[in-house]
Order: sequence, then C-alpha cells, then structure tokens
Amino acid sequence: MAFRSKVTFLFLTCLIVLASSAVPKKSGRKPANPPPRAVADPEKDAEITNSCPEDGFFADAEQCDKYYECRNGEIIEKLCPDGMVFNDYNPLEEKCDLPFNLDCSQRPKLQEPIPSLHCVRQNGYFSHEDPKECGKFYYCVDGKFNMITCPDGLVYNDKTGICTWPDEAKKKGCGAADVFQFDCPAVNETFGLTHPRYADPDDCQFFYVCINGNTPRRSGCKLGQAFDDVNKKCEWARKVPECADWYKGQLTDAELDALENPPTPKPKPAGSQPSRRKPQRPKLKEVQIEE
Repeated sequence: MAFRSKVTFLFLTCLIVLASSAVPKKSGRKPANPPPRAVADPEKDAEITNSCPEDGFFADAEQCDKYYECRNGEIIEKLCPDGMVFNDYNPLEEKCDLPFNLDCSQRPKLQEPIPSLHCVRQNGYFSHEDPKECGKFYYCVDGKFNMITCPDGLVYNDKTGICTWPDEAKKKGCGAADVFQFDCPAVNETFGLTHPRYADPDDCQFFYVCINGNTPRRSGCKLGQAFDDVNKKCEWARKVPECADWYKGQLTDAELDALENPPTPKPKPAGSQPSRRKPQRPKLKEVQIEE
C-alpha cells in the first residue's frame, strides 16, 4: 500500500512538471519581422502641401525673390522685378523690396539676372565698374541707370547700399588710407581715445578726426573758416596765420566779412504778427418787439 502511494505521488509530480513546461513564457524581445507600417498617400500629401493656409502673400522657402499669392484657396506663383526680393513681413501686403533691407541667407536663390548698361540687374544699387571710383555708384530702375556720387570723404558700401565711412564699408582698395592719403600719427592708447584732430595738409577748410587714434575720417569747417591746428577747432580764416589767404580768389573781402558778421535781421514792427487768439463772437443784442 505504501509502495502504491509513492508511485502515485511521483506520477502526479511528473504531470505537474510537464504541464508547467508546456505553458509558453513571455519574451521581452521584439518579433523579428514587425508588421509593415501604413504607406503614405502621395496624392493626399500633395493636396495638403498645395493648399493655402489662408489668403495672403507667402515667401518661397528657397528663392528670395519668389513668392506665392493665396486667393480663395488658389495658389499663384509670382516673381519680384529683377533685383528686388520679397518682403514677407506682413502676409497681407504684396511688397518687393531692396535686398539690403532683408535677410535672404535662409533662401539665397534668385532668378536669372537681366543685366543692362551699368546695371547688374534691372533694379537696385550697384558699384561703379572702376574699383578706384570708391564714391560713385549706380541706381538702376527698370534697367535704366543714374550715377550717384557720395559726399566728400564717404564711399559706397556694397552691403548697405548707401554711402558710409571707408572703415565701415571695408571695401578693397577703398580704405581710409586709400581714399584720404592720410595716416594718423602714432599716439598712446589714452590719447587715442580722445579722437584727436589734425589739419588737412592740402586744404585749410578741412581736418581729420582719428577715431581711437588710428582711423582717419575727414571733416570740414564752414565756408570762410579754416581749421586751427594749434587750438584744434574751426576759426575764421583771417585768424589762422597759415590760412589767412586761403579764400583769396574764391571769395571777396566783403563776402568773407558778411559770412563772419551776418547782418542782423530787422525786428518786425509790433502788431504786424497775426494774433493767435480766436476772435470772439459779437454778442447779439436783444431786440424788443413792441406790441
């Protein structure tokens, strides 16, 4: 009897072990072949891409002079005039602007240029062909040019489209030393911070301001005056010994005297100026009606 009980116990134990080994264990590993993902619908994507978010004007993502007009869900591709780029500041405004006023670094492409005489493109500001002509440039509109000359001492700046100081333009061959033919005298750093002034050796009316003691900028005195290199200021030419005769042949003594001592304007007689007070309405008299 005891032997039969042991056999029965061993038989049940074997059944339990076999049953537990038959249950599949959960694995943390992903299946070798995951189910395929849904394939994107090209037509649907194109429909989303080509749809207008709203009515307005929107810049192209790559080309700075290209833009799109959205009107009632329809997209119209447009180009700015040659030389202009699209200003996307306000999507409700259709505006093409000069490239100096916008940052096109993220969309640098442009349409093919249409050059003409002195004009690299049909519209815009462009440097003179002669690199030595630092202060001359062209303003082009619809392919027609107009040459402009910067004020004395300034050069055309390709980056800003305006006339600036040579040290700001940083144009090759048009530096301060090239334009002025003047070098600032060597000074210590402390004195250089005062931006010292020096007389123009060739023109009594002008002088140089050395920014931080080393970058010259040309400035000038009023007509009839000369720069006093001793006192470092503008003074009437007759008071500067080395420049007393500078204006001879240009201005007469009477003209120089009139510049130095302009006539005092005669005072206007009293009552000649209109009053700022509003005129008062006359009081209406009461009219008595006899019965």
